Amino acid sequence: MAIIGIRRLTWLVDDVAACVRFFTDFGLTLVEQDGASAMFEAADGSQSLFLARGHERLPKGTAQTARGVHECVWAVGSEQALARLVARLERSVPISTDDEGVVHFVTAFGQAIGLQVWQPRQVFGAPTPQNTVGRIARLNQPRKWIDRAVPKRTHHCVWTFPDVQEAVDFYRDMLGFRITDMQKGFGVYMRADGAYEHHNIFLADAHAPMPGFNGTLKFHHANWEVEDIDELMVAKNYLDRRGYTYGDWNWGFGRHRLTSAAFFYVPCPAGGEAEYGADCDCVDDSWKPRIWDGAFGTAIYMTNLPDFMKSEPDWDVTYARPDQLHYHRADPAPLAEAAE
Repeated sequence: MAIIGIRRLTWLVDDVAACVRFFTDFGLTLVEQDGASAMFEAADGSQSLFLARGHERLPKGTAQTARGVHECVWAVGSEQALARLVARLERSVPISTDDEGVVHFVTAFGQAIGLQVWQPRQVFGAPTPQNTVGRIARLNQPRKWIDRAVPKRTHHCVWTFPDVQEAVDFYRDMLGFRITDMQKGFGVYMRADGAYEHHNIFLADAHAPMPGFNGTLKFHHANWEVEDIDELMVAKNYLDRRGYTYGDWNWGFGRHRLTSAAFFYVPCPAGGEAEYGADCDCVDDSWKPRIWDGAFGTAIYMTNLPDFMKSEPDWDVTYARPDQLHYHRADPAPLAEAAE
């Protein structure tokens, strides 16, 4: 076991105060703040560090210039595992270690990455049992009431990459990530070798003709896991009551087909989007990766169905052969239609 999940996301932002307001309302816990920075934690202790543009703690030498996550620090399960990773990495990239013990480096394709030995606090979900026809799981017991969401952990992060396969090769060969699924024309889902989440990172194709995709290395969104659909919807209503809006390109609440996860994306003043997620698939090394049509894999349903999803779905999905474990491009016409 080596990488077990996300330890910290380091964000470049233009307005720290706006980020503090947003992520407080989002449900994270503020643990540190000054005029140029702020630190938040999820329930498991995973962190988001917001740094004003030009801050000395921002990573140097990256290909990113826009707002958003400029470095992901991955949690490593042990000192021995970290030593193995460092020995592998230092043959190809310059490495530095800071006072916290975080190992920092920048990949050949310009992405800043960190590694730190860290274990999350234990968090235990207790979703209300669900009744259905012919099966009573909750007798003489109402559903529990919650006032707002408390995100449990930082689940995954997404960037657009100019060369998806280059990024896949690095995450697989240098960091030990596994491919879990491939979405034609959109990108590749990968899981850290010490994690059970369907994916800890999605490597999106920066050239897909989708809103905000401009051919560069760029942050897209980060996902925080909540307990269940109830907590996800309570989170949305909490933001609704505080005046948040979600833009023209917003799918509302939905459930992805490819990962089974419930989702709700929120435009974020720190850049990109912040996503609430729940009930994602969990997998291990016996999982068989699949190749999906992009639109078909996107959702089983969503409340704000975009035009490109209103036709009958193309049931195009197959298990990948060993020789197909790579990024799959797609006919650009459907993607262009989706972007309209």
